Amino acid sequence: QLQLVESGGGLVQAGGSLRLSCAASGFTLDSAFVGWFRQAPGKEREGVSCVTATTDGATYYTDSVKGRFTISRDNAKNTVYLQMNNLKPEDTAVYYCAAEPGRYRLCMADIFNSWGQGTQVTVSS
Repeated sequence: QLQLVESGGGLVQAGGSLRLSCAASGFTLDSAFVGWFRQAPGKEREGVSCVTATTDGATYYTDSVKGRFTISRDNAKNTVYLQMNNLKPEDTAVYYCAAEPGRYRLCMADIFNSWGQGTQVTVSS
């Protein structure tokens, strides 16, 4: 059974940085479509960034994070990261990691069956 554990969230001032980690067990992430999603209070879950399986490695970013966030893999650690720079108060949300074995390209929550528990990111102004 695929299990995902996020870490790295916290409280940071605007302009600061955080790196989220998504560690997997029960499956090798290098052959999975992996995504980061976030949900702020009162808002729907939003796709932040996704990366296709390692053989392809294509990435997707929602417009609001382009140039600030970077998704990456460390296959040796079976972990996917989300480096978040120049954070803004509107980035405040619970961030979730999701993974789905196979080749997908649409960064949509409906594709994913395995989710982590979420990690809180709070950006103060």
